Amino acid sequence: MDVSPRTAARRRTQAPLPAPAKKRKAKVPDYDESLCEKCGSGENAAELLLCDKCDKGFHLFCLRPILAAVPHGSWFCPDCSVQIQNKPKSISMTQTKIVDFFRIQRCSQPAEKLNHDCKKKRKRTTSLGVSKKRRKLLPFSPSEDTSMRYKQMQSLAVALTATGADYSNELTYIPGMAPRSANCSTLEREGMQVMSKEDTETLNLCKSMMKRGEWPPLMVVFDPVEGFTVEADKTIRDLTIITEYVGDVDYLKKRENDDGDSMMTLLCAADSSKSLVICPDKRSNIARFINGINNHTREGKKKQNVKCVRFDVNGEARVLLIASRDIHKGERLYYDYNGYEHEYPTQHFV
Repeated sequence: MDVSPRTAARRRTQAPLPAPAKKRKAKVPDYDESLCEKCGSGENAAELLLCDKCDKGFHLFCLRPILAAVPHGSWFCPDCSVQIQNKPKSISMTQTKIVDFFRIQRCSQPAEKLNHDCKKKRKRTTSLGVSKKRRKLLPFSPSEDTSMRYKQMQSLAVALTATGADYSNELTYIPGMAPRSANCSTLEREGMQVMSKEDTETLNLCKSMMKRGEWPPLMVVFDPVEGFTVEADKTIRDLTIITEYVGDVDYLKKRENDDGDSMMTLLCAADSSKSLVICPDKRSNIARFINGINNHTREGKKKQNVKCVRFDVNGEARVLLIASRDIHKGERLYYDYNGYEHEYPTQHFV
């Protein structure tokens, strides 16, 4: 199975558009000599953003995480942001609140028995394809300790709450945005690989496990430079499904000037007016907090341990994040933002 990054693409891979003149603080006469605190250059003045507290300058593309456009309202540099708003506080949540937050299904059967039954079913189906020698996707293996799974869920709840988003583990179709009928994989301009029946069963198994509280072994942590990011909480095997990239589905043409930095390409149609993106700012899952790599350097590429792959799943385009090698406990997850598009300056990513 081909899981090359050529199948992945993000709207944010397009270089930042020049900001309207009224937002370019570098145009104010008093700040003509402002220099970027990161690179020391005063060039690219249109991309030079000044802190509303200390007046220090920073290029949009020198910030980490990089800014795709000048933000609306006040903006504070990393140092001032730490002074104004410290690390997001942890949310004290009982198990009952966590269950309600993620809408975990309360089952009469123990989760361990349900998982065992699913594994037995999968074993029967996988035996049919052994002779094909095709690399199959693997379901994630939840942490055995139930209390650890609650900690993992709580870490995501903190990140979602801090960013003002609701939890969702499915693509959502909101009135006024793209309808579900627009998500037709046959519109993909160069075709899209069809997910096999067996891999579809694996994806559905992962979704079912999460619904009953058997969580992926992932922890959302806060880094003062990278912001929220994701770490493996146990070893994850190569080709394991990490998560599906979800959020509200909308037309790319309506989001071309959006300053959001987490939109993901869902469909690249031959007719650009039919291209779709995933917008995770209102509803999202842990995929939103997995960070990108600097794919312009050898050291940056070494960090990549996840690949983004778009699949045709029962006629609809879906985006999966899949482990591209074994990921060890404590290792942070990174994937290539660019995919087959190379316009975005990822040399400024971690």
